[in-house]
Amino acid sequence: MTKQEKYEELMPQLLGLIEGETNAVSVMANVAAMLHEAFGWWWTGFYTIEGDRLELGPFQGPVACYRIKHGRGVCGTAWARNATVIVPDVEQFPGHIACSSLSRSEIVVPVHDSNDEVVAVLDIDSRDLATFDETDKKYLEELVITLSKTVVWG
Repeated sequence: MTKQEKYEELMPQLLGLIEGETNAVSVMANVAAMLHEAFGWWWTGFYTIEGDRLELGPFQGPVACYRIKHGRGVCGTAWARNATVIVPDVEQFPGHIACSSLSRSEIVVPVHDSNDEVVAVLDIDSRDLATFDETDKKYLEELVITLSKTVVWG
């Protein structure tokens, strides 16, 4: 099964899972679990915005950094740019924060509230180089748009 086929099979299930649910923590927890199980990534989770930093939210995988400053690392950069960031090799990303030395590539997608403000980021790490591409970007952005419309943030 191709990556695209896997997403196309998974997306209706994910959308069904969160339909009618408004609690941000619960939704993030189940979305992280479902994505992590489906793709077998190294780390799958969310960081939420608390003031001038990102705070660790629901995730699946090994222990993670508790806080990330605005503009720092891949997560803080995605927040600052308000754009998805794909990093084929984290060792080549200036200012990468190594929560785990086993993480090799990463994608981070900003999550918005109903006012189009960034309220969280979806962060996914892989143990392999160049895991993430435009297919991941397309489907994960579609997913976070649905989160933005469904969840009550803060």
